[in-house]
Amino acid sequence: MNAIAISAFPISYLNLHLPYRSSNSYSIKLFPRSYNSFKVEAKRNEVISAFDESAYEAERLRLDAKARESMADELSVQRDDDEDDPKAWKWRIRKRIWDLMEATNIAQFPRPVHHRIPNFVSASIAANKLSMLEVFLKAECVKVNPDTPQKQVRFLTLHGGKKLLTPQPRLRTGFFSILESNSLTPSTMNEACTSVGVAKYGRPIGLDEKIKVDLIVVGSVAVDPNTGARLGKGEGFAELEYGMLRYMGAIDDSTLIVTSVHDEQLVDDIPVEKLLIHDVPVDIICTPTRVIFTNTSIPKPQGIYWEKLSPEKLSQIKILRELKAKIERESGQKLPTGPSEKLPPTAQRKQRR
Repeated sequence: MNAIAISAFPISYLNLHLPYRSSNSYSIKLFPRSYNSFKVEAKRNEVISAFDESAYEAERLRLDAKARESMADELSVQRDDDEDDPKAWKWRIRKRIWDLMEATNIAQFPRPVHHRIPNFVSASIAANKLSMLEVFLKAECVKVNPDTPQKQVRFLTLHGGKKLLTPQPRLRTGFFSILESNSLTPSTMNEACTSVGVAKYGRPIGLDEKIKVDLIVVGSVAVDPNTGARLGKGEGFAELEYGMLRYMGAIDDSTLIVTSVHDEQLVDDIPVEKLLIHDVPVDIICTPTRVIFTNTSIPKPQGIYWEKLSPEKLSQIKILRELKAKIERESGQKLPTGPSEKLPPTAQRKQRR
């Protein structure tokens, strides 16, 4: 094949089309853009190519292991039997659902599903139902949790040309990242829906980012279709993420909250009167078989309730410490701190073989 010389002029993108081929020729279309755009694109490609996936994953797993070491392994068992613990009833429901999913093989990788937002059979079907909701179709920016059962929701968000806002795992490695489909290729879009892909292709944002979130998708362990009451895995990250988005002005009471779960995760024994002020209810539930509009009357949290936030949780999350310091600095007043607590154990993570 003959070499093709291209004169140097400001271009940032070469789109090679091959409508025909002879022994020594190809047709090439050039799409000019500004030289500055070229430099930005080149810089982005340089950053992506320099991203060390193995180092990022090793650091993420190290942080998970560090968190596990600080937690009591028997905590969840104690909570099952401790009637004096105001959260004991939540742990009984969670354990019942986790046990059921494992016993009936509803659970999917990663397993066991205990202490996780559990992945489940036909999670992609539930995600597809979610993607057909009018509120999803109209949304320009969707916040989706980083857990495995919502991976298809993240993919459909990007595939639909929307902005995807997703938190770094457990908020320990950062805050939120924004991913946009126009910066991804079909081959990288699927990877961008993973924790490594978020770090690789996402744009990290800070608390001062001006952004409007049109829809929130959360994972759940159990949810009541009659009231919209929801239980997560017990670490409180969905509540903290919601509170920070309220602080940023990215969402308000009208922002709908959706969850995707298996039908067996629907329960009728979450006592609404025992929910805490920061517990986040859901407006819509998508399962593999149906879509449920809860018409919830449970009030949505108005922000971060510092008096409920334990020193242990605050010590885990750098962005929360930064926010607390910022508010105290600007207001000139010290914020309250919640009572000390033993944090729940995190899931044991095993590599898929």
